[in-house]
Amino acid sequence: MSQKNETPALLLAFLFTVGLLGAGFWWFMPKSGIKLGTQQTNQETVSLDNRISQGERSLVQAEIKADNPAFTQAKQAGLRAMAAKQYSEATALFESALQKARNAPETLIYLNNARIGANRSYTIAVAVPLGSDPNGSLEILRGVAQAQQEINGAIGSQTSALKVVITDDDNNPDIAKQIANALVQMPEVLGVVGHYASDVTLAAGSVYNAGGLVSISPISSTVKLSGFGKYTFRTVPSDYVAARALADYAAKQLQVRKAAVFFNSESAYSQSLKAEFVTAIALSGGQVSAEFDLSAPSFSAAQAIDQALKQGDKLLMLAANTGTLDQALQVVQVNQRRLSLLGGDDVYAPKTLEVGGQQALGMVLAVPWHIDGNLQSSFPGQSRRLWGGDVNWRTATAYDATKALAAAIVRNPTRSGVQQALASPDFAATGASETVRFLPSGDRNVGIQLVKVSPGNRFGAGVDFVPVTR
Repeated sequence: MSQKNETPALLLAFLFTVGLLGAGFWWFMPKSGIKLGTQQTNQETVSLDNRISQGERSLVQAEIKADNPAFTQAKQAGLRAMAAKQYSEATALFESALQKARNAPETLIYLNNARIGANRSYTIAVAVPLGSDPNGSLEILRGVAQAQQEINGAIGSQTSALKVVITDDDNNPDIAKQIANALVQMPEVLGVVGHYASDVTLAAGSVYNAGGLVSISPISSTVKLSGFGKYTFRTVPSDYVAARALADYAAKQLQVRKAAVFFNSESAYSQSLKAEFVTAIALSGGQVSAEFDLSAPSFSAAQAIDQALKQGDKLLMLAANTGTLDQALQVVQVNQRRLSLLGGDDVYAPKTLEVGGQQALGMVLAVPWHIDGNLQSSFPGQSRRLWGGDVNWRTATAYDATKALAAAIVRNPTRSGVQQALASPDFAATGASETVRFLPSGDRNVGIQLVKVSPGNRFGAGVDFVPVTR
């Protein structure tokens, strides 16, 4: 509102509105100890009542199994016991549920929380997009749950158990900022594993930095997170690392220097990976001759491939995010293996193998971790025994983030102490395959793993992701 249009009545109305918003900011829920309520965003008023839980409510609808009523009944009874602070009963019920379906990370986290009960513990939170990406959320929760299980199972006289608060931000920046505000106001929370999409992590990260609460993202790779704030860390390599590995592979292994790039202009991650690849391919003596926006209403895979062929491109780089994976897979199908294919870590998904099939053969992706990438690591075997199957890189990087927070808490169990520990040059934590260390920028000091789509039957599609040895 400009000053020349202001009137005393309007000013009073404005002050009245501000007062109402301030008065209704956050409320405490005594039963759970979590600050809940609603907050006005630019777009909507969002309730946090069903977005934050330590075990008194289920946030993971995917764990409510219609074909396994015994599991569902035991879990729901456990939730009621947790809400009533009947921890021994909740422990028995969650244990019973897991005996009927062990691949249930939310239930395992709640079981570990129930075993702690009212005893002394340290608390961290995990932020996942359960409403918009339940499968990706479960992958992250498996990593957090596995780390919590290991940490609490090896408690010594000098340490306390680790309690985990689960939050659902729906991969929405506005909701993520509200959840971040709620976590900042929970003094027992010493760190956060999250968030998911890069733009969501940036939005929440501004709140954490202002509130002095560490966040470690296991997923967000945008270069904008590098040096974003002293309370911002990540266990996934940045797009700078991934793009240079892909450009190097294109130049040295494929001997290709002319490419077209497919990206999503509405995704911070996708834009970041695209921009870094354009720079990297130029530094290797090549060029990107065309950029295609997968999110554009007029996007046509057939027209894009036709243009790339006419202008003499030899390579297609898929910098797609999860939201545009379907469009990227249209490109794979239409391409018919005529041009070489590269891609980022969001293309690393079972759907790529199922839909891409034989047309995806030879495609090379840059990912943070592969289960067969380090045969000396004990993590793959431990995860298979715990979950009954293979896990992917999101589980490994979430595991690493949780182990890093726990190691920092052991050094100094305060919020500032956790930040100082993680930023210390001598900090080290045991990860899924490599030691977790951080650079001054908050980036993890680690390389990237290239994988190639090759013949295989692990996913039942006739193709599989296989590590590339360099």
